[in-house]
Amino acid sequence: MSYAENLAALTEDVTTLVPHRYNKKQYVLVLITIMNGINRLDLKQLRVLQALLRERNLSRVASQMGLTQQAISEQLRKLREVFDDRLFIRASNGVTPTPLAEQLEARINHILIEVERLLEPEAFNPASLSGLFTLSATDYAVQVILPPLLARLRAQAPGLRIVVRDFEADNLHSLLASGELDLALTFPAFTPDSCQSMQLFCEHHICVAGNDSELHNKPLSVAEVAALPQLVVSPSRANLRGSADDWFAAQGLTRNIVMSVPSFAAAPDCVASTDCVAFLPSRILPHPKVKPLDTDALPPCFELIAAWHSRSSHDRLHGWVLGLLREVFPEE
Repeated sequence: MSYAENLAALTEDVTTLVPHRYNKKQYVLVLITIMNGINRLDLKQLRVLQALLRERNLSRVASQMGLTQQAISEQLRKLREVFDDRLFIRASNGVTPTPLAEQLEARINHILIEVERLLEPEAFNPASLSGLFTLSATDYAVQVILPPLLARLRAQAPGLRIVVRDFEADNLHSLLASGELDLALTFPAFTPDSCQSMQLFCEHHICVAGNDSELHNKPLSVAEVAALPQLVVSPSRANLRGSADDWFAAQGLTRNIVMSVPSFAAAPDCVASTDCVAFLPSRILPHPKVKPLDTDALPPCFELIAAWHSRSSHDRLHGWVLGLLREVFPEE
């Protein structure tokens, strides 16, 4: 039974003593008084009552609980008011419980055991999970991060249902804060400052062209690359901007961006069918339709992260999923 149900049962025990002493009107008034008393009960009083029923000696209970005998006597006074019963009668070597106190003992013990269990974390068993976990992943993360993660999730938690939704950079904070989204697999640039995150690995770009391009086997400087027609991947917004723009700008160069596509999956086919070059993440290569170019420098590495709202930080399922990601991508 729940804590509330046990208290209701205690009320029933007490009220069984009432009818033979009071008429109907008086009984209702006494019952209201009893219920008000029940509402005044706290755990300390229940623990004192439990200890007195066990030890039947106020001084021993005071010593065990680190209280004075006067404090125990005060708690007993409050308990007597709540239950409208003396509960304990002085005896030569301590106290003797009244019949009502003896009736309460088993239920008091049960209530306190259940309260203690509230503080004990249940054993976490992925195999028994049956809930829903929602992920949001960029196009890159869908290709590189999800396959090994989903393999582990299915193997260890077959009853857990997984939803992977489109990545929405503009709505990421609200989705995570509301609980509509549990975890986002993305780049730091797309993550609100309000999110917590864990780095999965560092990635770097490689400049590629179609297999038949005349640019292969020809050393290219950064300036020469900047002048080439380029394709960029813009997964969050449709524009002609790319993540390597700042790197080129730092060298006084402007990229010749002529084409933008929304996904890394589409980029190799588009590069192979045009005269464009592109900077693609190394982990989606090799690809049968494009090959790396010989360039004298490449943009710096960038991070891939898992991001979440602080509301999920102490959730055991969430922590377990992060642990699986760490297994798949140990810190480099």
